[in-house]
Amino acid sequence: MSDFATPWAFVLLLVPPLILLLAPPRRARGAGLLVPEGVGRRILIGAVTRGTGAIGSFAVPMLVWGLLVLALAGPRQVLPVQGLPISGRDLILALDLSGSMVRDDFVIDQRQVARLDALKHVGASFVRGRGGDRVGLVVFGSDAYVAAPLTFDVDAVAETVEGMVIGISGRATNMSDALGLALKRFETSEAESQVVILLSDGANNAGAATPRDVAKLAAERGVRIHTIAMSPVDLADDPDERGAVDTVTLAAVADLSGGEMFRVRTTEDLRAVVEEIDRLEPTARAGLAAEVYRDLWVWPAVAAGLGCLWIGWRDA
Repeated sequence: MSDFATPWAFVLLLVPPLILLLAPPRRARGAGLLVPEGVGRRILIGAVTRGTGAIGSFAVPMLVWGLLVLALAGPRQVLPVQGLPISGRDLILALDLSGSMVRDDFVIDQRQVARLDALKHVGASFVRGRGGDRVGLVVFGSDAYVAAPLTFDVDAVAETVEGMVIGISGRATNMSDALGLALKRFETSEAESQVVILLSDGANNAGAATPRDVAKLAAERGVRIHTIAMSPVDLADDPDERGAVDTVTLAAVADLSGGEMFRVRTTEDLRAVVEEIDRLEPTARAGLAAEVYRDLWVWPAVAAGLGCLWIGWRDA
């Protein structure tokens, strides 16, 4: 479908006819010249010939004027664009970047990789599938900070996930500050649903508050926290093992806030968790329609420019 951005511009097509009708005629002033009869006859024949071409000489400027008015009217084509799905949900990922994430005990495509690589591989895919959500990213180690504010640009957040490295936030595990920072980001949110997905492969060993205290505060504010325990080793089974995940604390955080805790030991488990969270926090597929236009004014404008060049060359 095509239309015009400024259809009122077609009124300007009336300007040249109005000028011809209303402008006073121009009176040519000159002197008489006596010439021989043969020369005068030739001059009259030339005048008739030029008068015959006057219509053509007038038509080209009128065509150029019409093309300029057409370009000014802004012809455009409406392109089919899928409406933006709006879920009314704000979702923040809180991802563990502590030193234990370098352990290479996960497998992707029959290749052993570090926990962080598995997280980036699956996490970025999860974020890109959240069209319609506002997604933010909090990363934590010894400290926590916002790596990406809440935004509908899920591709940008996914690229941030893919670019994460160990050590930028310290090597300890500060879940409490990460959850607190996520809650602070929700203070100005008007979304109907506010969700935090906390992924950790260790035990909380930094921060003044405890993860349980922050989970209680989240419950008071109506924020659900889903937790993902990402490690082949459980702290409850082997308290002396470094890099073991504290599933007891993560389960308590999820339970207190109304969320769920997921246990991940392999890359397949991580993919299954992503699918399960999609089920728990579905994304709406209907939303605001968007209109995108392809501007076509350049073509009549170029044609008008070529016509002006032709007139200039003809009268040169």
